[in-house]
Amino acid sequence: MAVAAFVGTVGLGVGLGVWASADGGGPAKAAPRSAATPATSPSAKASPTPSRSYPLSRAPRTIPAVRSHTPARGPGWRPARGERVVVSDADLADEGRLIAGELGLSYAGEKDDVRAGDVRLSLNDDEGANPESYSMTVRGGRVSISGPADAGVFYGTRTLKQEVHGGGTAPEGVVRDQPAKPRRGFMLDIARKPFTASWIEDRIRELGDLKFNELGLHFSDDQGFRIESTSHPEIVSRDHLTKAQVKQIVDLAAGRHITVVPEIDSPGHLGAVIAAHPDLQLRNAQGVATRGAVDISKDSAATIVDDLLDEYADLFPGSDWHLGGDEYQALTVSNPQASYPQLAAAARQAYGAGGTVADLATGWLNDRADTVRAHGRTMRAWNDGFFRGTSVRPAKDLQVAYWTGKEIGARQPVEYLSAGRKVLNHNDEFLYYVLGQPQTFVYPTGQRIYEQWSPRVLRGTTAVPARYDGQILGGSFAVWCDFPNAQTQAQVAAGIRMPLRATVQKLWDPGRPALSWAGFRKLADRLG
Repeated sequence: MAVAAFVGTVGLGVGLGVWASADGGGPAKAAPRSAATPATSPSAKASPTPSRSYPLSRAPRTIPAVRSHTPARGPGWRPARGERVVVSDADLADEGRLIAGELGLSYAGEKDDVRAGDVRLSLNDDEGANPESYSMTVRGGRVSISGPADAGVFYGTRTLKQEVHGGGTAPEGVVRDQPAKPRRGFMLDIARKPFTASWIEDRIRELGDLKFNELGLHFSDDQGFRIESTSHPEIVSRDHLTKAQVKQIVDLAAGRHITVVPEIDSPGHLGAVIAAHPDLQLRNAQGVATRGAVDISKDSAATIVDDLLDEYADLFPGSDWHLGGDEYQALTVSNPQASYPQLAAAARQAYGAGGTVADLATGWLNDRADTVRAHGRTMRAWNDGFFRGTSVRPAKDLQVAYWTGKEIGARQPVEYLSAGRKVLNHNDEFLYYVLGQPQTFVYPTGQRIYEQWSPRVLRGTTAVPARYDGQILGGSFAVWCDFPNAQTQAQVAAGIRMPLRATVQKLWDPGRPALSWAGFRKLADRLG
C-alpha cells in the first residue's frame, strides 16, 4: 500500500557542518548523535529476525515530501562506522562520494558483493522515465537507491540524508518519487547587492539538499556589473566575482545537479555598462537621459552586449540562458515614437513605414537570442519584454519568465500559453523577496506560498486553467536587492529559509501538502 508522505526538512547549508565533508569528496567525521539516536556499530545494529516484530514503517519526513512510500515491517537503516557506499556504475561516483562523506561512511566504488549495512546506488534501464525520478528501498539492513539517470539517484541520496539527519533511521519500505515540474529555481540579484562567493556556495548546498535544480544569477544592472570581464573590463564594478570564483560556483552546482542560469538584462537595466560608455545612453527628444536604457538604434549598443554574451557562454555551460528584456523605459511612455524619434526612425528603416519602437525592441531581443542560440542554449525572457501588436514577433523558442502584470499593456498569462509558449512562474505576488520592501512588496513568509500558491498561479492569486499545466515548466523564488543595505547576507539567508522550502514543496508536488503550515514550520524548526 502507498501512503502519503509527511513533509519535513533538514538543517541545510552551513548548519550541517557536522554532517558534510568539505564538499563530500571523501569520508567525513561521523555526526555526533543525541541520546535518541546513538552511534552504532555493525555488530550493535538491529537486524530483522523471525522472533522480533516491528511496527509498520511511516513515510520519510523530507522536504519536499516524497510522492509515494510503501511501508514495511523492519528496523530500517541507520549509518554505522565501517559501513560503505557502493555504486553499480562509475557515472555515480560523485553521488556516492558525496553521500558517503555526509553520513560518515566509506566510499567503496564499484562493487558486486553485498554486505550488511550497504548503501548501493545504481542506474536502471527504465527508458522513457523521468530522469529525476528514483526509488529507494530499505530492506534487510541495507539501502538501495536507483534511477534512470544520475540526477534521480542524487535526489534519492538527498531523501536518505534528510531522513537520517532528522530521525537517525531511514524507515523500512520503498519510496518512489519524482518531481511534478522540471524547473525548480532560486534567482539571486548580485548586481545591486554583491554577495560573497562563500554565501552563494552555501546556498547551492542548501538548494541541492532541497532538490532545487536551478540557480539564476542576475549579475548586470544599473547599480553594478559583478563578474570579471576580459572583453569589457571597463564595465566591471570594484566589488565583483572573479571568473575563477564563478567557475567554482558553477562546478559546485553541477555536482548537485543544479544549472546556473546567467542573466545579462538588456536593453534596459544596463546602467553599469552606460557608466563606462555614456554615448550609449538613450535620450528622449528633449535630450533627457533615460535611466539604465541603451539607445538600440546604435549598432555599438548591440555590439557590446553581444561581446558579453559570447564571452560568458563558456563560463556558464548550462543549457539555459536568461536574456532579460524587461522594463525598457522607452516603452513606458504614452507615445514612444514621439518621445524617442531616433528609435522610431530606426524602426521604420528596419521594418518599413509602419515600424514602431516596440518592433525595434522585439527585434533587439530576437537578435540577442540569435547570439545565444549559436551557443546551443535554451532562452527565456521576462514577460514584459514580449510586446502586443508588433509586426515583429518574438522568436518562437523564447520561453516566458512571467513575473508581473503591472506593465503598460500587460497581458494575462493565458495569452502566452494559448500561443503555445512555455512559461516559468516568477509570480511577484508570492515569489519575490525584495530588499527594503519597496512599493507594495512585502517579505514572503512561506506560509502564503505553502497554502495558496501553485505553479499554475502565474499572476496575482488566480490559477490558469489546468489544460495549460504541461506548458508551465516550473518556477523560481527570487531575491531582488532594490535597497541592498536593508538586510545583511545573514538576514537574507534566514529570511528566505522557509519560503525556499515552501516553494520547492509546491514545485515537487503542487497538491495540498500532508502537513498544515504550523506542522511544517514546527518540523522545520525542530530539524534546524
